[in-house]
Amino acid sequence: MAGWLVLAVQGFAHAAPASVYLEELTTTELQARIAGGATTALVPIGGTEQSGPHLVLGKHNVRAHLLARRIATQLGNAIVAPVLPYVPEGAITPPQAHMRYSGTISITDATFEALLEQIARSLRQHGFREIVFLGDHGGYQQSMQRVAAHLNQEWARQGGPARALALRAYYDAAQKDYPAMLKAQGYGAAEIGEHAGLADTSLSLALDPALVRQDALGREPRPGSGVSGDPRRATAALGRPGVERIVDVSVKVIRDAAAAR
Repeated sequence: MAGWLVLAVQGFAHAAPASVYLEELTTTELQARIAGGATTALVPIGGTEQSGPHLVLGKHNVRAHLLARRIATQLGNAIVAPVLPYVPEGAITPPQAHMRYSGTISITDATFEALLEQIARSLRQHGFREIVFLGDHGGYQQSMQRVAAHLNQEWARQGGPARALALRAYYDAAQKDYPAMLKAQGYGAAEIGEHAGLADTSLSLALDPALVRQDALGREPRPGSGVSGDPRRATAALGRPGVERIVDVSVKVIRDAAAAR
């Protein structure tokens, strides 16, 4: 009986739901998932940039990774590609924008767009039909749109079923909808901020508290620190409604776009 019990447990383990992350699947597992209808590929795009003294340099990468998993889980037919951590962050020499701060890694717009295009082409080759770019950072939203438009024009001429979608709604939910929610609770624009402030930090705490250095969080932001806003009152509880908004809006727009086809 013990042997049969072990086999039963092993069989149950093998039958457990597979991860939504592409890199955690084997090639045959992925083939089976696609054949079973998981034909939407989410491409999370982060960035390696400064976010003041209290947020880690990979903030965007971790957030995009975790948010994409939640979106894929709700969609039920999606796989999450590996996060793209290298994006345009400003000129390198002389340094501009975030490149003025240690740890930021930047590439050109042309390099970024070429990467996105090749990623999408690879996913299409393997059978994905909806390829969705999820950009957690504002500096490359137009590049995402250009790549999606270019691919869609080419694929439409070829008569294939695949389509690329640059999901601006994902970014707008974080940068417009969520700050509006905070304003409705009485927080001011100067505190909410646009980068590493109350909103940005609360979202990060809600997704992974390890992204935030608590000792630095309690200090008043100083000019030149790379912070826009005031993160000192940020909490995970304050960030959870923002996370839910990003996921819900993204799922709706992806589903609506697929239905419109």
